[in-house]
Amino acid sequence: MATKIFVNLPVKDLNRSVEFFTKLGFSFNAQFTDETATSMIVSDDIFVMLLTHDKFKTFTPNSQRNL
Repeated sequence: MATKIFVNLPVKDLNRSVEFFTKLGFSFNAQFTDETATSMIVSDDIFVMLLTHDKFKTFTPNSQRNL
């Protein structure tokens, strides 16, 4: 059974982060992308969600701390 890994990372500037990782050769899944988040494809089984700080804070009460 294949294991899939999903990592959520807060970023200060989503557009700059996408630009940076695109230059490194990563691609993104448009289906899971909006103005607050994007899904970066690392491999067939590894994905990194780049999230604005405000979006990241909605995931858990413990994320309300300063980032």
